[in-house]
Amino acid sequence: MKNILQEILDKKVIEVELLKKTTSLSDLQKRELFSRPTRSLKHSILKKEFGIIAEIKRRSPSAGLIQPELNVLQLAQSYEQAGAAAISCLTDNPFFGGSVSDLESVAKNSKLPALRKEFIIDELQIFQSKAYGADAILLICEILTREQILHFTIIAQSLGMEVLLELHDSSELSKINDLVDIIGVNNRDLKAQRTSVSRSLELLPFLPKNKVLISESGIKKAEELELLHRNGFKGALIGESILKSTNPEDFITALKIELCS
Repeated sequence: MKNILQEILDKKVIEVELLKKTTSLSDLQKRELFSRPTRSLKHSILKKEFGIIAEIKRRSPSAGLIQPELNVLQLAQSYEQAGAAAISCLTDNPFFGGSVSDLESVAKNSKLPALRKEFIIDELQIFQSKAYGADAILLICEILTREQILHFTIIAQSLGMEVLLELHDSSELSKINDLVDIIGVNNRDLKAQRTSVSRSLELLPFLPKNKVLISESGIKKAEELELLHRNGFKGALIGESILKSTNPEDFITALKIELCS
Protein backbone atom coordinates (compact mmCIF):
# COMPACT_ATOMS: atom_id res chain seq x y z
CA MET A 1 0.00 0.00 0.00
CA LYS A 2 1.27 3.49 -0.87
CA ASN A 3 2.17 5.88 1.91
CA ILE A 4 0.82 9.43 1.71
CA LEU A 5 4.13 10.89 0.51
CA GLN A 6 4.18 8.53 -2.47
CA GLU A 7 0.57 9.44 -3.28
CA ILE A 8 1.52 13.12 -3.25
CA LEU A 9 4.55 12.52 -5.48
CA ASP A 10 2.58 10.42 -7.97
CA LYS A 11 0.09 13.27 -8.41
CA LYS A 12 2.90 15.83 -8.52
CA VAL A 13 4.57 14.05 -11.45
CA ILE A 14 1.30 14.29 -13.41
CA GLU A 15 0.85 17.94 -12.39
CA VAL A 16 4.37 18.88 -13.51
CA GLU A 17 3.95 17.14 -16.85
CA LEU A 18 0.79 19.20 -17.42
CA LEU A 19 2.64 22.36 -16.39
CA LYS A 20 5.31 21.63 -19.00
CA LYS A 21 2.66 21.22 -21.70
CA THR A 22 0.76 24.38 -20.85
CA THR A 23 3.42 26.80 -19.59
CA SER A 24 6.68 27.84 -21.20
CA LEU A 25 9.69 29.46 -19.58
CA SER A 26 9.05 32.60 -21.62
CA ASP A 27 5.47 32.70 -20.30
CA LEU A 28 6.80 32.73 -16.75
CA GLN A 29 9.48 35.32 -17.48
CA LYS A 30 6.81 37.72 -18.78
CA ARG A 31 4.88 37.72 -15.51
CA GLU A 32 5.01 40.89 -13.42
CA LEU A 33 6.65 39.36 -10.35
CA PHE A 34 9.41 37.54 -12.22
CA SER A 35 11.57 40.68 -12.39
CA ARG A 36 10.74 41.93 -8.91
CA PRO A 37 13.67 42.02 -6.43
CA THR A 38 13.43 39.31 -3.79
CA ARG A 39 13.43 39.70 -0.02
CA SER A 40 15.80 37.65 2.13
CA LEU A 41 14.15 34.97 4.23
CA LYS A 42 17.41 34.29 6.04
CA HIS A 43 17.97 37.91 7.06
CA SER A 44 14.35 38.30 8.12
CA ILE A 45 14.71 35.32 10.47
CA LEU A 46 18.01 36.55 11.88
CA LYS A 47 16.59 40.04 12.58
CA LYS A 48 14.21 38.49 15.10
CA GLU A 49 15.15 37.05 18.48
CA PHE A 50 13.47 33.92 17.17
CA GLY A 51 11.92 34.07 13.72
CA ILE A 52 8.47 32.57 13.19
CA ILE A 53 7.56 31.55 9.65
CA ALA A 54 3.77 31.50 9.74
CA GLU A 55 2.06 29.18 7.27
CA ILE A 56 -0.96 29.48 5.02
CA LYS A 57 -2.77 26.24 4.15
CA ARG A 58 -6.37 25.10 4.09
CA ARG A 59 -5.93 21.42 4.88
CA SER A 60 -3.32 18.69 5.24
CA PRO A 61 -3.18 14.88 5.09
CA SER A 62 -2.42 14.73 8.81
CA ALA A 63 -4.98 17.28 10.08
CA GLY A 64 -7.71 17.15 7.44
CA LEU A 65 -9.63 20.40 6.96
CA ILE A 66 -8.06 23.25 8.91
CA GLN A 67 -9.38 26.51 7.43
CA PRO A 68 -11.04 25.70 4.09
CA GLU A 69 -12.48 29.22 3.75
CA LEU A 70 -9.43 31.18 4.87
CA ASN A 71 -8.82 34.63 3.43
CA VAL A 72 -5.23 34.71 2.18
CA LEU A 73 -4.94 38.50 2.22
CA GLN A 74 -6.35 38.91 5.72
CA LEU A 75 -4.19 36.10 7.08
CA ALA A 76 -1.03 37.46 5.49
CA GLN A 77 -1.72 40.90 6.94
CA SER A 78 -2.41 39.38 10.38
CA TYR A 79 0.89 37.52 10.26
CA GLU A 80 2.74 40.70 9.37
CA GLN A 81 1.06 42.69 12.16
CA ALA A 82 1.87 39.96 14.66
CA GLY A 83 5.58 40.24 13.89
CA ALA A 84 6.16 37.04 11.96
CA ALA A 85 9.50 36.84 10.15
CA ALA A 86 8.05 35.39 6.96
CA ILE A 87 5.06 33.65 5.42
CA SER A 88 5.08 30.07 4.15
CA CYS A 89 2.52 29.45 1.44
CA LEU A 90 1.60 25.87 0.59
CA THR A 91 0.79 25.74 -3.11
CA ASP A 92 -0.12 22.05 -3.52
CA ASN A 93 -3.82 21.78 -4.28
CA PRO A 94 -4.93 18.10 -4.08
CA PHE A 95 -3.60 17.54 -0.56
CA PHE A 96 -3.27 21.02 0.96
CA GLY A 97 -5.84 23.15 -0.90
CA GLY A 98 -3.33 25.74 -2.06
CA SER A 99 -2.32 27.29 -5.36
CA VAL A 100 0.29 29.56 -6.91
CA SER A 101 -2.42 32.26 -6.85
CA ASP A 102 -2.22 32.16 -3.05
CA LEU A 103 1.53 32.70 -3.30
CA GLU A 104 1.04 35.60 -5.67
CA SER A 105 -1.47 37.23 -3.31
CA VAL A 106 0.97 36.96 -0.41
CA ALA A 107 3.82 38.36 -2.49
CA LYS A 108 1.79 41.34 -3.70
CA ASN A 109 0.14 42.23 -0.40
CA SER A 110 2.74 41.60 2.29
CA LYS A 111 6.17 43.07 3.00
CA LEU A 112 7.34 39.78 4.50
CA PRO A 113 9.44 37.26 2.54
CA ALA A 114 7.28 34.58 0.94
CA LEU A 115 8.41 30.95 1.08
CA ARG A 116 6.88 28.65 -1.51
CA LYS A 117 6.28 25.37 0.28
CA GLU A 118 5.83 22.78 -2.42
CA PHE A 119 6.99 19.34 -3.51
CA ILE A 120 9.52 20.59 -6.05
CA ILE A 121 10.73 17.84 -8.39
CA ASP A 122 11.46 19.79 -11.59
CA GLU A 123 13.35 22.96 -12.43
CA LEU A 124 10.33 24.51 -14.18
CA GLN A 125 8.63 24.68 -10.76
CA ILE A 126 11.52 26.88 -9.61
CA PHE A 127 10.97 29.37 -12.44
CA GLN A 128 7.24 29.22 -11.68
CA SER A 129 8.00 30.04 -8.03
CA LYS A 130 9.88 33.17 -9.06
CA ALA A 131 7.11 34.18 -11.49
CA TYR A 132 4.49 34.05 -8.73
CA GLY A 133 6.51 36.01 -6.19
CA ALA A 134 8.45 33.51 -4.08
CA ASP A 135 11.45 34.91 -2.23
CA ALA A 136 12.55 31.42 -1.21
CA ILE A 137 11.69 27.83 -2.07
CA LEU A 138 11.56 24.62 -0.10
CA LEU A 139 13.60 21.63 -1.24
CA ILE A 140 12.87 18.32 0.46
CA CYS A 141 15.76 15.89 0.97
CA GLU A 142 13.47 12.88 1.13
CA ILE A 143 12.23 13.28 -2.45
CA LEU A 144 15.39 14.55 -4.17
CA THR A 145 18.91 13.29 -4.79
CA ARG A 146 21.98 15.19 -3.63
CA GLU A 147 22.65 16.14 -7.27
CA GLN A 148 19.12 17.44 -7.79
CA ILE A 149 19.31 19.52 -4.61
CA LEU A 150 22.56 21.16 -5.71
CA HIS A 151 21.23 21.77 -9.23
CA PHE A 152 17.95 23.24 -7.98
CA THR A 153 19.76 25.36 -5.39
CA ILE A 154 21.97 26.91 -8.08
CA ILE A 155 18.96 27.68 -10.27
CA ALA A 156 16.96 29.23 -7.41
CA GLN A 157 19.84 31.41 -6.27
CA SER A 158 20.59 32.50 -9.84
CA LEU A 159 17.02 33.88 -9.88
CA GLY A 160 17.59 35.71 -6.59
CA MET A 161 15.69 33.28 -4.39
CA GLU A 162 16.98 31.54 -1.27
CA VAL A 163 16.70 27.85 -0.48
CA LEU A 164 15.31 26.22 2.63
CA LEU A 165 16.54 22.62 2.63
CA GLU A 166 14.36 20.29 4.68
CA LEU A 167 15.41 16.98 6.18
CA HIS A 168 13.90 14.57 8.68
CA ASP A 169 16.33 11.69 9.05
CA SER A 170 20.07 11.30 9.65
CA SER A 171 20.32 9.36 6.37
CA GLU A 172 19.63 12.63 4.55
CA LEU A 173 22.54 14.58 6.06
CA SER A 174 24.80 13.74 3.13
CA LYS A 175 22.45 15.66 0.82
CA ILE A 176 23.25 19.01 2.45
CA ASN A 177 25.39 21.29 0.28
CA ASP A 178 27.29 24.43 1.23
CA LEU A 179 25.14 26.70 -0.91
CA VAL A 180 21.76 26.28 0.81
CA ASP A 181 20.71 29.29 2.86
CA ILE A 182 18.63 27.68 5.60
CA ILE A 183 18.30 24.15 6.93
CA GLY A 184 15.00 23.01 8.40
CA VAL A 185 14.32 19.88 10.39
CA ASN A 186 10.84 18.57 9.65
CA ASN A 187 9.51 17.09 12.87
CA ARG A 188 6.86 15.25 10.86
CA ASP A 189 7.55 11.91 9.25
CA LEU A 190 6.11 12.56 5.78
CA LYS A 191 5.45 8.87 5.16
CA ALA A 192 3.87 7.90 8.48
CA GLN A 193 2.51 11.40 9.27
CA ARG A 194 3.75 11.23 12.86
CA THR A 195 5.21 14.30 14.53
CA SER A 196 7.64 14.91 17.39
CA VAL A 197 9.50 18.14 18.12
CA SER A 198 12.30 16.06 19.63
CA ARG A 199 13.36 15.19 16.08
CA SER A 200 14.93 18.65 15.73
CA LEU A 201 17.02 18.19 18.85
CA GLU A 202 18.08 14.68 17.82
CA LEU A 203 19.48 15.91 14.50
CA LEU A 204 20.96 19.16 15.82
CA PRO A 205 24.47 17.79 16.67
CA PHE A 206 24.91 16.66 13.07
CA LEU A 207 23.83 19.88 11.35
CA PRO A 208 26.30 22.50 10.00
CA LYS A 209 26.98 25.14 12.63
CA ASN A 210 27.40 27.89 10.03
CA LYS A 211 23.84 27.60 8.69
CA VAL A 212 20.61 29.21 9.85
CA LEU A 213 18.65 26.35 11.43
CA ILE A 214 14.89 26.19 11.88
CA SER A 215 12.46 23.62 13.23
CA GLU A 216 9.30 22.73 11.31
CA SER A 217 5.93 21.21 12.25
CA GLY A 218 4.27 20.11 15.46
CA ILE A 219 5.17 23.22 17.50
CA LYS A 220 2.34 24.31 19.78
CA LYS A 221 3.78 26.02 22.85
CA ALA A 222 6.21 28.80 23.76
CA GLU A 223 8.10 26.29 25.90
CA GLU A 224 8.98 24.37 22.75
CA LEU A 225 10.21 27.53 21.07
CA GLU A 226 12.30 28.35 24.13
CA LEU A 227 13.87 24.88 24.08
CA LEU A 228 14.68 25.18 20.37
CA HIS A 229 16.02 28.71 20.81
CA ARG A 230 18.21 27.69 23.74
CA ASN A 231 19.74 24.91 21.67
CA GLY A 232 20.68 27.07 18.69
CA PHE A 233 17.69 27.11 16.38
CA LYS A 234 17.03 30.56 14.91
CA GLY A 235 13.39 30.09 14.05
CA ALA A 236 10.44 27.79 13.48
CA LEU A 237 7.87 27.16 10.78
CA ILE A 238 4.44 26.89 12.37
CA GLY A 239 1.22 26.10 10.55
CA GLU A 240 -1.58 24.08 12.10
CA SER A 241 -1.22 25.49 15.62
CA ILE A 242 -1.63 29.03 14.32
CA LEU A 243 -4.40 28.21 11.87
CA LYS A 244 -6.43 26.24 14.42
CA SER A 245 -6.30 29.08 16.96
CA THR A 246 -9.29 31.39 17.25
CA ASN A 247 -7.10 34.42 16.53
CA PRO A 248 -3.87 33.70 14.59
CA GLU A 249 -2.46 37.18 15.23
CA ASP A 250 -2.94 36.89 19.00
CA PHE A 251 -1.51 33.37 18.97
CA ILE A 252 1.75 34.48 17.32
CA THR A 253 2.00 37.56 19.54
CA ALA A 254 1.52 35.44 22.67
CA LEU A 255 4.23 32.99 21.56
CA LYS A 256 6.68 35.84 21.07
CA ILE A 257 5.85 37.51 24.38
CA GLU A 258 6.24 34.28 26.33
CA LEU A 259 9.48 33.51 24.53
CA CYS A 260 10.92 36.88 25.50
CA SER A 261 9.74 36.80 29.12
